[in-house]
Amino acid sequence: MGERRKPELLIPAGSLEVLRTAVAFGADAVYIGGEAFGLRAKAKNFSPDEMAEGIAFAHAHGVKVYVTANILAHNDDLEEAAAYFRELREMEPEPCDALIISDPGMFAVAKEVWPQAEIHISTQANNTNYRTYLFWWRLGAKRVVSARELSLKEIRDIRERIPAEMEIESFVQGSMCISYSGRCLLSSFLTGRDANRGACTHPCRWKYAVMEESRPGEYMPLYENERGTYIFNSKDLCMIEHIPELVEAGIDSFKIEGRMKNALYAATVTRAYRRAIDDYFASPGKYAAGLSWYKEEIRKCTHRHYSTGFYFGKPSEESQIYDSSTYVNEYTYLGRIEETAVDAANSALAKFEQRNKFSLGESLEIMKPDGRTLEATVEGLYTAEGEPVDSCPHARQILWVKLSAGADEGDLLRRKEPVR
Repeated sequence: MGERRKPELLIPAGSLEVLRTAVAFGADAVYIGGEAFGLRAKAKNFSPDEMAEGIAFAHAHGVKVYVTANILAHNDDLEEAAAYFRELREMEPEPCDALIISDPGMFAVAKEVWPQAEIHISTQANNTNYRTYLFWWRLGAKRVVSARELSLKEIRDIRERIPAEMEIESFVQGSMCISYSGRCLLSSFLTGRDANRGACTHPCRWKYAVMEESRPGEYMPLYENERGTYIFNSKDLCMIEHIPELVEAGIDSFKIEGRMKNALYAATVTRAYRRAIDDYFASPGKYAAGLSWYKEEIRKCTHRHYSTGFYFGKPSEESQIYDSSTYVNEYTYLGRIEETAVDAANSALAKFEQRNKFSLGESLEIMKPDGRTLEATVEGLYTAEGEPVDSCPHARQILWVKLSAGADEGDLLRRKEPVR
């Protein structure tokens, strides 16, 4: 491995719950969005108070927080952006660790308002060559996020031509976009909702057919399938089997995509990549021995079929999904343990906020940050007031559960669903 640095594991968080989960399950850093200027307008995102709370929580556990402000700004955005950056600069008890920006105008505003801010250049800026990296470095950027269209060879070449202290961040897991580095016009054209301003409706996942000009009304599938075709629908990226190659390419931060995802997704990918990275740096042999576990675990999060994207060359037709836009979803998220206690009969109880219905007597799994997954039976269910119930059908209800196996604060509850 030479002098290669151990990469940062960077996890998306669309809410305080997901942020806390990512921190508990091994993230080195999280990236979040405020209520404006990020590219996930449909995510829950963070209010100023939630952002302050999340940053304080992450910092208390030695985890960094980066805030996205990576829209392609229009004139009317700039004055408000200046006020936003001032608010971030003055945030109490402490500000975030870096801003993620793609637009040169937003970059200039951030530098004027908050000169000391560390700035990372978003993949949305189409960063495909070493001169682009050097351009941003000379302007004061600390890190550049590589375009998802780069191969490992191209990233290695960039690493060799930029200062050693400059950082490369690259996506290793998550959705791939039809357009270069996410600069897509489909959503804006078809629905009036601009992907470059955070409102993408993902029309690349819709079903399409083709109609020939002289035969109006005759719709022909573009692929031999009775349900039509999903010609723009890429497989998801997954590089957990290629940690050695990513490290040797000189990537400093392994980025997971998915600020729209829930806590179960964050826990699953964080735990799997955390262990894979740590095992590899302990010894390549230990990493090789763990490959089957990493692959099994990473398939348990909600995902489309996996590919390696552009890392080993341009994708072929095998990197597309032609017959469906649905996710593989084998597990249901039930809740996160917030507190534990012992009742009058000396039975262990765990408090959680219900996310999906389950019932007394059901089998579920307790997912622990240390890599263990315990099978458990629901032996008791109680309301916040202590009243016994047979099931929990009400979303976001606060409940206590008695399980046949031990659950601790920060553990997640999930249920394996039958294969359909």
